[in-house]
Amino acid sequence: MNKPATWTSFDVVNKLNWIIKKQSHQKVKVGHAGTLDPLATGLLVICTGAKTKEIQSLTGLDKRYTGSFFIGATTPCFDLEVEPDQFFETAHITEHHIREVARKMVGKQAQIPPQFSAKKVDGKRAYESARKGLVVEIKPKDIDIKSFDITAIEMPEVSFDLLVSTGTYIRAIARDLGVSLQSGAYLKSLVRTSIGPFELSQAYELDALVEEIKGLE
Repeated sequence: MNKPATWTSFDVVNKLNWIIKKQSHQKVKVGHAGTLDPLATGLLVICTGAKTKEIQSLTGLDKRYTGSFFIGATTPCFDLEVEPDQFFETAHITEHHIREVARKMVGKQAQIPPQFSAKKVDGKRAYESARKGLVVEIKPKDIDIKSFDITAIEMPEVSFDLLVSTGTYIRAIARDLGVSLQSGAYLKSLVRTSIGPFELSQAYELDALVEEIKGLE
């Protein structure tokens, strides 16, 4: 399905869990194969019943995203969940520089997840500590940026198309892009367009999916 903006992935699961339980009068397992941040939209693969056993294999599939970065500022969470709090010079940045940095970021590497992330540190989600103003040590994770195409540059915004391995944080790519440009950057918009063979073009809108479930006998 196409996750709506401002909904968490768990909000969607809870909504569908409730409507399926109401419709079938049974308790049915519902899960998703890959978290999307609240401000992001796009493909969310939902599994129910026995199919929830396949979630782990689905989560491991490559993912494609489109969206935009804002160059010249940063936020504590590297997206717009929190307002920008630092600003940087951009006069030295050329289109060639941006494309060259993106090209060099392709490949296998160790990525440090954002402080505002669902990574568990000492049994707690990192974002729980971050929202209290605490900084926790998050270990780097091996990822693979398989392609990083710059599709448009209208400074201070840069549009992109990314194909990445599972576990890759696009917000962290924004952070690293800004550092490599000797400036700052954050993720302004994000749409997940595919997960392995699953395509956003084939996805339900939430309301349409709810109505279809209601129509099942």
